[in-house]
Amino acid sequence: MTTLETLTTRWADLRQQQPNLRIRDAARQLGVSEAELLATGTGKTVVRLAGDFRELLKQVATLGHVMALTRNDALVHERKGTYESVSFNGHVGLVLGPDIDLRLFMSRWTFGFAVDENGRQSLQFFDAQGQAIHKIYLTEQSNRTAYDALVSQFCSDDQSDTLLIEPAPDRTVDQPDEAIDVAGFQAGWLAMQDTHEFFGLLRQHGVGRQQGLRLAPDGYAQLLTMEQVKQAMTLASDRAVPIMVFVSNPGCIQIHTGPVQKLVQMGPWYNVLDPLFNLHLNETLIGQVWLTKKPTADGIVTSLELFDKDGQNVCLLFGERKPGKPELESWRAIVAAL
Repeated sequence: MTTLETLTTRWADLRQQQPNLRIRDAARQLGVSEAELLATGTGKTVVRLAGDFRELLKQVATLGHVMALTRNDALVHERKGTYESVSFNGHVGLVLGPDIDLRLFMSRWTFGFAVDENGRQSLQFFDAQGQAIHKIYLTEQSNRTAYDALVSQFCSDDQSDTLLIEPAPDRTVDQPDEAIDVAGFQAGWLAMQDTHEFFGLLRQHGVGRQQGLRLAPDGYAQLLTMEQVKQAMTLASDRAVPIMVFVSNPGCIQIHTGPVQKLVQMGPWYNVLDPLFNLHLNETLIGQVWLTKKPTADGIVTSLELFDKDGQNVCLLFGERKPGKPELESWRAIVAAL
């Protein structure tokens, strides 16, 4: 039996044993990537895609109302709406609709598939390691004719059912704190005029993100707990305070802006289950939570930053805000209550 046949058989056996097991968890149990497992369905339920995925994404608007999904190990972010104002500057892309709001890092987008899961159709994209970057699911309101045309246009000549997966790059190790110009870093933090300057500040001083919060100026970063995150979400729901929820992986950041209403705990998963926005957060995979304050030209901007147990930033929470406007006082009141 070939390795592929073995994998296909093992997955079929696993599905019989655990019919509700999601493909990401199945891949982990089988010791392969999600993309490798998905590719075993090529020619049956899966079509491999190729071409410039930037051009494909520009045409997703033709599908109409869809559900966008971006996830990492700890969180799943699902937002319904239409793709609007899709643009690219080199390999960095933006989708800036009122519903679907994305930041795209296309150098990470290696594999694409059109998938039919018992009639549920989607476009799914993965990085070179076979990890999911972004998925676009059709809804009852979607234009299926446009979907078929898009799949036909970007159908790959290569419909083989195996993938050449690259090993994961080594994780960057933080410098020792004593090697950092902490005074210079803190001065740079206090001089920020925009929250986006924070990434440049970290790079300038060779500081890891979590390390940077630990070395923040006094009063500008504070460790919290998951219970306090849930408290903030509950207060936002009870007080109808619109918030921004960012969930990221190396190839995509997906943002929800607006209220959160139905909050549900299901085992280790803390969920937002609203008509247009769903969030699923596995509390057991969160390593640290920080409350941060960053100066901007519009005043202090406050956020909650969630990190996984590997120290990777996986989620950001803000009060709803547009550049040029100060932070919502109602959001500041929620943070103060923590």
